[in-house]
Amino acid sequence: MAEHNKKILIVGPSWVGDMVMAQSLFIALQQDHPNCIVDVLAPAWSLPILERMPEVRRGISMPVGHGKLNIGMRYQLGKTLAEENYHQSIVLPNSLKSALVPFFANIPERTGWRGEMRFGLLSDIRLLNKESYPLMVQRFVALALSADAPVPALEQCPRPVLQIDSASIEGLLKKYALKVDQPLLALCPGAEFGPAKRWPEQHYAAVAQHFIDQGWQVALFGSANDQQVANQIKNLLTVEQQLHCTSLAGETALAEAVDILSHASVVVSNDSGLMHIAAALGRPLAVVYGSTSPSFTPPLSDNVVVEQLSVDCGPCFKRECPLTEKENPLKCLRDLGPEQVIHRLETLL
Repeated sequence: MAEHNKKILIVGPSWVGDMVMAQSLFIALQQDHPNCIVDVLAPAWSLPILERMPEVRRGISMPVGHGKLNIGMRYQLGKTLAEENYHQSIVLPNSLKSALVPFFANIPERTGWRGEMRFGLLSDIRLLNKESYPLMVQRFVALALSADAPVPALEQCPRPVLQIDSASIEGLLKKYALKVDQPLLALCPGAEFGPAKRWPEQHYAAVAQHFIDQGWQVALFGSANDQQVANQIKNLLTVEQQLHCTSLAGETALAEAVDILSHASVVVSNDSGLMHIAAALGRPLAVVYGSTSPSFTPPLSDNVVVEQLSVDCGPCFKRECPLTEKENPLKCLRDLGPEQVIHRLETLL
């Protein structure tokens, strides 16, 4: 086997943002093993993202739902993938079940962090020191390196860069009644993780009002789960302002959202998958952090400003704020006013 023909199966993560950050690993593998073949086993929803990563030969849909064991289906998938004769597998999730398919596929080198005591399932098992690897992207990229390699600094981690379908953008803008020649403010108010990540609707609405009054158009992005919050933001606008605001939440396919986001003049987002997509598209980006921290999963871009209040209870990394009404719940987000974000956006622009 020539080193440059190395075939690698990645077991990918289950979250949008994590999958975008995983591109840093794919790029690092291509740098270390030129012309290697990288396939990614991942949830079906993520395949459109993987198609925008030139380092990936193909995405393989994981037929078992997130959190489910279904060992029989994993065994059958492993036996099918054994025909590919992969030389190495890199398992990004830390669960025991995520290491089963590479084991069943008889891939000789199976690399990953120890996680749920995966002795036997992984042949190259790494012990994670979280203080030495504070960033998720460092943990991903380190798995492309030998076990004794020094910790890759953030500056040494390749940045995700998603490709776009330039030819489709004008048609998509027309399809969703967006103007090609008017500056576009993209708002990403959702977060699958939970409400403790979501900046309040009235703050997003205030940012939208400011830019609409400056002659901009606004598009709200998100999944079907974000339709309610997107509608709440739009309903906080005046009737006249609503004419310049379009909710795309739950309306676009993921690939469409990527291409439309690439056209945005500026993006405002919570810590979410769309935040990582916007960063990988190189868009000017303002990110509001609540219960989570940019010291773990920052947007991997230089064209970004981060806003986070220092509060005595955070970052708590909770899905829902644990404070009672008397304790000013969600103060990390509520007390971070829209004026502060608007000012930072103007410095970006």
